[in-house]
Amino acid sequence: MKRNLFFLALVFSAIVFGQSEENQSKTMGFYISPNVQVGYNLGNSIKDNQNQDSQYYQQYVSPKLPNKYTYGVGFVGGYHLLPFFALGTGLKYNYITDNLHLLNWTIQPKFIFGKDEGKFIVEFEYGKQLNQSNINNTHYFGGKLGYQDSFSKYLLQEGGLFIYRYNSAVSEAFFIGISLNATVFSNKKYTVYGND
Repeated sequence: MKRNLFFLALVFSAIVFGQSEENQSKTMGFYISPNVQVGYNLGNSIKDNQNQDSQYYQQYVSPKLPNKYTYGVGFVGGYHLLPFFALGTGLKYNYITDNLHLLNWTIQPKFIFGKDEGKFIVEFEYGKQLNQSNINNTHYFGGKLGYQDSFSKYLLQEGGLFIYRYNSAVSEAFFIGISLNATVFSNKKYTVYGND
């Protein structure tokens, strides 16, 4: 039994620590990623269509719903652990209505698919409200499908489509939209510009 464990430990360490320089350049290393988002409140649109004949809904409920659009900015920092997986955390601010400004702590696992240039990304995101606002104790979850392209040795640009579901004690909202971000990272050999 001890011999088998020793053999497995030896093989594992050879695989992990015996990577070539080429394999080590498949990750970004540490990264920071500011982003901007614009989203459309799909939930309001669906509810308006379902209740367009209800005078009560149009008079009392509809005016109190969040705006049709939301705007957000965020900042995520993390580490690219495996060639196909990165994990980050950060803050995101969303403006939904005049009295509803949400500051969220977020956690963001990211899956990256592709070889050298032009990688496809799938992100999942969960956020919990930090500030006090008109509505408190909200949280959200959602995902993003996007495209990642290198810009220089230490800089990537990303764009994608997202869908988020915000939950609170009084309502739920679905937002779909676009997200743009720039990512600054520590491993210069991650892009083709780093091979100079």
